[in-house]
Amino acid sequence: MEDLGLVAWPPEPIKTERLVLREAGARDRAAFVELLASPEVNTYLGGPRPRDELEREIPEVPGRRPGAFVVDLDGAMIGQVLLGRATGHSRPAAAGKAELGYLFLPRAWGFGYAAEACTAALDWFDNVLPGEPVVLTTQSANTNSMRLAAKLGFTELERFEAWNAEQWLGLRSPLTPPS
Repeated sequence: MEDLGLVAWPPEPIKTERLVLREAGARDRAAFVELLASPEVNTYLGGPRPRDELEREIPEVPGRRPGAFVVDLDGAMIGQVLLGRATGHSRPAAAGKAELGYLFLPRAWGFGYAAEACTAALDWFDNVLPGEPVVLTTQSANTNSMRLAAKLGFTELERFEAWNAEQWLGLRSPLTPPS
């Protein structure tokens, strides 16, 4: 995923009822390692990475790039929401569009945090780049991600095989600006 282009970054932190979406800081490094090393988180993403490898490779301040939000609950990172350009996407229907991605620590699953954070990020996106569609790709076997995609308003564009599994590509059409 590439960045979003001419978008002022970082924005002011985005506050929801329970969460804060903000830029990453050095205090988030351990949570990034935990996120990327988690077998549960990476079940549908090719598997976890070795913790010792991540400890060597992740910079002091990880995840800093336009479109990358840390999801903070009570002062601690519980996940990440990403918005970027799908310039290298294998599917023509997605190429060049904005793409939504998300990862949450297992202890944060089942509380609606992903829906709350993704909705806030998409609302921010609609304000800074009005009229742009957003795509999302997930494995069709990832039922939690499929439910979240539907809840966020993504509709199926196509299914395809990649990484030895069926993938689902969805589109969230832009909101129609008021006349």
